[in-house]
Amino acid sequence: MTPAPSTQRSKRSKTQAATFLEIVRLSEELQRGFAELFKAHDMSPALYNVLRVLRGAGEAGLTCGDVGGRLVQHDPDVTRLLDRLEKRGLIERRRSTEDRRVVRTRITEAGLALLAELDGPVDDLHERQLGHVPEPRLKELLSIVEEARAKPA
Repeated sequence: MTPAPSTQRSKRSKTQAATFLEIVRLSEELQRGFAELFKAHDMSPALYNVLRVLRGAGEAGLTCGDVGGRLVQHDPDVTRLLDRLEKRGLIERRRSTEDRRVVRTRITEAGLALLAELDGPVDDLHERQLGHVPEPRLKELLSIVEEARAKPA
């Protein structure tokens, strides 16, 4: 007869599980604030994320695949997001003259204006959500999160 598996978890396992749960709870809370902020602008965090990525890409723009690769949160249907933004005049898509298979997406002046309008409220939301944490502790937290994301190969 084999012995029953141990139901005891190590102290490290318990700490890892507790840390995971707190990160998930914090993520949900932070994301809820963004969803509420963007709702007033008929935006979603995913649409905002695409605009932010395209602003960073500059005049050269990006292909659909490149946009998807740079999103903070994975979205399996980047094309749908781009369609919605294009319909609102916030982005434009153009075929490459060198390679007609390539379509580059760029943010429009209207998209840049919307992001500029949101920059202040986004900064204010960050302050409301994280302003109580002293700067040195925020930097430490950032370092820890980056370390956790950089899993060994």
